Amino acid sequence: MQNALRLTLTVALTGALVGACSRAEGEATDEAPGSQQLLETITEQDDPDAIENCLLLVWSEEEEPDIEFDRANDVVKGGAISCATGASPSRFEAAIAALREAARSGDKARILAQLGIPLLYIDENGERQDLTEEQVEALFDDIFDPHMLDMLQGLDLSQMTVEKEKGAFFALGSLWLVVDEKGQPKVVTVNRQALLEAATAAVDQADLGQGRLID
Repeated sequence: MQNALRLTLTVALTGALVGACSRAEGEATDEAPGSQQLLETITEQDDPDAIENCLLLVWSEEEEPDIEFDRANDVVKGGAISCATGASPSRFEAAIAALREAARSGDKARILAQLGIPLLYIDENGERQDLTEEQVEALFDDIFDPHMLDMLQGLDLSQMTVEKEKGAFFALGSLWLVVDEKGQPKVVTVNRQALLEAATAAVDQADLGQGRLID
């Protein structure tokens, strides 16, 4: 059954991309276009089916795509998750759930498993450091202080913002996730300065009676 689904997705994706890729006819190339190039081609088209085509592409690279969930949750602030990141909403949901549970458990190893290395760490004063795994472990309590752990425990896919070719973020950029070579979203930036700014903005909004969540 899985093979049948994959064949269906491949046929649908091929049909969707024929028009988009036809303009490249006549250009010499020895390789088929990669996933990122195809995504760029799709999103450049003025096509109302662009989001569905992005989903078809990311599904074609997954063993068991969650089609119903992905269609219902692909659009967030900034655009479609699939088009902006090259990964499905269900992949991000799994990564976010893992981060939530790791933060709630307080298990250092589980949190470390969700990080991309090097990790860009920006402290409360705006100082930037690209950290190795050893440096992350040494600074773990500074990076993931109680405020950051609280934020991780409250992560929700609906509050995520995407930015094309950059990734996805929460709370004004306090946390950035990027899809790795295996197609898995990983935390690549922890920004405590942005977290403080998000907290201040939340307080200001509450004072004004505008109690919406900070993206």
